[in-house]
Amino acid sequence: MSDPTRTIDPVTTDPVTSAPIAFLKGHGTENDFVIVPDPDNAIDLPAGVVARVCDRRAGIGGDGVLHVVRSAAHPAARDMAGEAEWFMDYRNADGSVAEMCGNGVRVFARYLQHAGHVTAGDIAVATRGGVKRVHLAKDGDVTVSMGRARLPEDGVTVTVDGRSWPARNVNMGNPHAVAFVEDLDHAGNLYTEPPYSPAAVYPDGVNIEFVADRGPRHVAMRVHERGAAETRSCGTGACAVAVAAARRDGADPAETGTPVTYTVDVLGGTLVITEHPDGEIEMTGPAVIVAEGRIDPAWLASATA
Repeated sequence: MSDPTRTIDPVTTDPVTSAPIAFLKGHGTENDFVIVPDPDNAIDLPAGVVARVCDRRAGIGGDGVLHVVRSAAHPAARDMAGEAEWFMDYRNADGSVAEMCGNGVRVFARYLQHAGHVTAGDIAVATRGGVKRVHLAKDGDVTVSMGRARLPEDGVTVTVDGRSWPARNVNMGNPHAVAFVEDLDHAGNLYTEPPYSPAAVYPDGVNIEFVADRGPRHVAMRVHERGAAETRSCGTGACAVAVAAARRDGADPAETGTPVTYTVDVLGGTLVITEHPDGEIEMTGPAVIVAEGRIDPAWLASATA
């Protein structure tokens, strides 16, 4: 039997003798990912390969790649191996490395259950943003302890089609700029990153959320994710939105002493975000595995040559 996790050189490998790479496809509120199981960290995933795999017309298609590696086998996660057996080596659709992906963690945990590595209940997942605690419920929802938000004081102004809004700087292990608008259509097409200033606030780029009220403790959002353009959902973005909304609404749990929960509508569904008085944030939403397959090494070689 061929080894589905065998490393291949996408340019020089002989496609006749190389084993295909196993993959799965999953999504969390329609934020979709290509999942590449690779327990021993044997598969090299350069940016060009990731971008080609995520191409929705010429590849498999996805908002990013979830590279599934044992923490002890990856240099970025070895220090976390004592807390979390599995490391989510996450890549954006353009191949760039990202610190964290909230929807990705839920799908990652669902994959671990699907593959028989874990059972329903509480597990830990290592990410570049630290170890995340995850609860796999029997009803299909997944709750992730997202940690605490950081709120740098330096915000930015975001501009689209002549309209400008102040954006709150929220860091969820990755950077976010949260702008409250009257109408989500004002965000424009979000094919490209909306301009913001001063640009120096986010030297490595930023995820930009546009937020409109839908009711008490209920908002809707659209997001431009760095490295991926507009996506159907962003888990860390939904958390950042809830944090910013709580401060705007005078409901900061650290001040009130009471947890606050926001329902956040994204294009692909709904997420529920709860922030506790100690600053810990929990995100709950669905995660689904929809398909399994193998990447043809001959295609990969031709696609990246």
